Amino acid sequence: MTEADDVEINRQHAEKKARIKAARDRMMAEKIVEKGLLIVHSGNGKGKSSAAFGMALRCLGWGMRVGVVQFIKGDRPTGEKLFFNRFPELCRFVSMGEGFTWETQDRVRDIAAARAAWAEAVAMLQDPGFDFVLLDELNIALRYDYLALDEVLAALQAKLPAQHVVITGRNAKPELLELADLATEMTLLKHPFRQGVKPQRGIEF
Repeated sequence: MTEADDVEINRQHAEKKARIKAARDRMMAEKIVEKGLLIVHSGNGKGKSSAAFGMALRCLGWGMRVGVVQFIKGDRPTGEKLFFNRFPELCRFVSMGEGFTWETQDRVRDIAAARAAWAEAVAMLQDPGFDFVLLDELNIALRYDYLALDEVLAALQAKLPAQHVVITGRNAKPELLELADLATEMTLLKHPFRQGVKPQRGIEF
């Protein structure tokens, strides 16, 4: 390739990127709506809660107040809980689960825990002091009918207009996906657990 060829390739590249930037600038100028979003992370792949906690971390960076309610998951120490509890003035972190359903083996207890967690969630959804509310594993509580879907949908529809809400867990209900502003499905491609690797600190918890 000659120096002239290189100059021509660079010129064409600059022109192409200039056209892309102009088109993107026009598109961005049309995006004028600002609102609190309802976000759902579902699917069989790993990363649903991790992605949600990444958003919560961003909010803390902006000085926004965060509320976290964990359904299903027990009260054992996790990296996210240990971290967010360092910022009590910016984050209220509540773990209300009894542990995974195969551990408790007690549906009545699981339902009671889910109802208590939901009461905490509703209080946050109605509190203008919370800019971002994460309802971790709420989808699981809905999947097992620990909570009434209609009641949950009504509370989410009535959330504060500027408040962002993120819901995680497998098997999200179609009605919840329909209500969401943003829905993402995590797809499992590979997981070390299937090769005999145990859950590891900082990765799974």
